Amino acid sequence: MVIPRSRPPRLIRPVREPATVPPPLTGAWAATDRRLDRVDLLPLPEGAVGPEDVLVDPAGRVISGDEEGRLWWWPSDAPAGTRPRLLAETGGRPLGIELDRSGDALVVCDAYRGLLRVTPDGTVRELTGTAPPVHLANNATVARDGTIYFTDSSDRFPVSHWKRDLLEHRPNGRVLAHLPGSGRTEVVADGLYFPNGVALTPDESALMLVETTTHRLLRVELPSGTVRVLADLPAYPDNLSAVGDGTYWIALPSPRVPVAERLLPHPRLRQLAALLPDAMQPQPRRYGLVALVDGAGTVLRTLHGPAGRYWMITGVRQHGDQLWLGSLIGPGVARVTLD
Repeated sequence: MVIPRSRPPRLIRPVREPATVPPPLTGAWAATDRRLDRVDLLPLPEGAVGPEDVLVDPAGRVISGDEEGRLWWWPSDAPAGTRPRLLAETGGRPLGIELDRSGDALVVCDAYRGLLRVTPDGTVRELTGTAPPVHLANNATVARDGTIYFTDSSDRFPVSHWKRDLLEHRPNGRVLAHLPGSGRTEVVADGLYFPNGVALTPDESALMLVETTTHRLLRVELPSGTVRVLADLPAYPDNLSAVGDGTYWIALPSPRVPVAERLLPHPRLRQLAALLPDAMQPQPRRYGLVALVDGAGTVLRTLHGPAGRYWMITGVRQHGDQLWLGSLIGPGVARVTLD
C-alpha cells in the first residue's frame, strides 16, 4: 500500500521578519570534538536513503525508516557495514520513532499517514490518520499514562516541501496529544514555527521542544501549553531525545545559513526563491552536529563533523555509551562511542 501524496501549495505566503546574523560556533559550540567524521555506518539496503530518526528498543534492535515507507532494524552490536532486516512497511514516510507504553510496540510519526502503532510482527495501525488536526506528524514522546505528545510541523506543506514552510516563516505548526483510552487527539500548543523534536521532562510536567524555522529550544508547560523560550541555537534543530537524567540530545541538520537569514526582511524574494529548483534555493551546510543540553537549555556538550562525512543529522539517540544517529538524506544510520 502506498499512501497518495498531497500536492503542496504552489505559492508561499511569507511575512516580513527582521534579518538575523547566525552566531559563530564558538564557546560551548566550538568544534573541539570532531568524532562525527569518524562514525560507524550501518547502511540501508542498496538504493534506500533517509533514516530520519533512530531508536534502540529493549531487545537491542536499532530501528529506523526510509523514504519509501519501510522500517528496518539492525542488532545494536552489529559491526559497521551490516545490512538491516525489514520490520514493516507503512506506505508513507516514517519520521519520529518511539516505544509505546508497553515497551513492545512502536509509535511512528508518519508524514503522510499521521500517528501509527507498529507491533513486533510488523502490523501497522493508524492511531490518528491525517484528518484534522494532523497534517505532518514529525516527532513524538510517550508519557507513563500512555499519552502520546507529538509535533504536527506544518498545516500547509508536506514533508517533501519542508523548505517552503521555512521560507514562508509563519507559525504553521502545533503540538498535539493523542489519548489512547478515548482515541481523541487534542491541541496542546499552536502557533509554532515548524515544531520538530519533542521530549518529556523527567517529572512529565513539561515538554522540551525545538522549532526548526526559528532555531529555538522551548519549554511547553503541561497541561496549560504555555511556551517559554530557553535558547536561541546557532543551528537548525530537528529531532530531540531524552537521555533519562534530565538532559537531552538535539540533532542539528545544519548550522544556520546566512543567505536564508538575510532574506527574512524580503517576502517577495522568498516567494520567488520557493519557486526555484531545489538546487537553486538556500542549501543546508554539509556539516555534522549534535548537542547535549539540560532542562534549562544550557549546552553541556557538542559533537561535530566539519568534513560532513555523515551530515544532515536529523535523529540522535543515546544507548549506553553509544550515540546513534539518523539522517534525512543519508544512506544508513551511524554510531559513535561516547567517552
